[in-house]
Amino acid sequence: MKIIIIDSNLGSIDLERNVAEQYGFSIDKPKQCRTEEDVLSVVKDADAVIVQYAPVTRKVLEASPSLKVVSEYGVGVDSIDLAACTERGIAVCNVPDYSYQEVSDQAIALTLALHRGIVMLDKQIRSGSYGLSAVKPLHRISGRIFGVVGLGRIARAAAQKALGIGYKVIGTDIAFAPGTVTDDGIPVVTFDELLSQSDVVSLHVPLMAATRHLINAAALSKMKQEAILINTARGGVVDTEALIEALKNKTIRGAGLDVFETEPLPENHPLTALDNVVLTPHAGYYSEESLFELKTRPVQNAADVLAGKQPRNILNPSVLK
Repeated sequence: MKIIIIDSNLGSIDLERNVAEQYGFSIDKPKQCRTEEDVLSVVKDADAVIVQYAPVTRKVLEASPSLKVVSEYGVGVDSIDLAACTERGIAVCNVPDYSYQEVSDQAIALTLALHRGIVMLDKQIRSGSYGLSAVKPLHRISGRIFGVVGLGRIARAAAQKALGIGYKVIGTDIAFAPGTVTDDGIPVVTFDELLSQSDVVSLHVPLMAATRHLINAAALSKMKQEAILINTARGGVVDTEALIEALKNKTIRGAGLDVFETEPLPENHPLTALDNVVLTPHAGYYSEESLFELKTRPVQNAADVLAGKQPRNILNPSVLK
């Protein structure tokens, strides 16, 4: 059976090959597909596809008669047509928990960098200026409100860490009724209530039709002027142009962004010219430990499906019945 990695920016595939060989499978040199046409050119005889960002569309599936499983490098599967896969009996797997500690750490790190003016103060010292005027006013963190949009594993980890620092925490999620409290003690409010009450709005939702540009001009206008926006989820959850305008006009105080609508962020992008934004290159997932899991578990999931076993993580388990 043939396992094909259709795109990856994760370097050597020695770890992936080691896992595949344990199951008696092999993996060729990874492809670097970007478009639907690229994918169509390499998957016609694939039994399993490992994907990072490349589109796995209905057309791709129709051109891949032997395909049994599409396995994602990571959490989000927005580049995979899940409905079409399910219709065709193709398993879709991901790795939902490989980096939840790292991503929640990144959200907190970006929050503190902005709330304490760390990046701006560092730049000032390096340029020969020594003072606080550029970051005033700073406010005590204790008692400030940290709002999490989404109440999944990463959001809850970020919420608990925020509580440990001294923030109060609220959350919103379509799966939880406003006015209730989660089992780990997070008060649930409406989306609009979270926007208007929070000093930090931290995004932890997948990218789908309902969440694309969830943070748009209207949403930004409902936030406190002193609030900051943190995005470690998906770039498309935020309307970039609206955010740039809000940052320029000081509609909100600042933003910490680890993800972007276009990645890598283009050189000389307008965001890079703003002093009230902290940018990191989709680094939230990374630690040596999480990278090991990210590289090995997609192959384990795919190999389990090919071997007729239940994979650890599958988004459409009905296809295996």
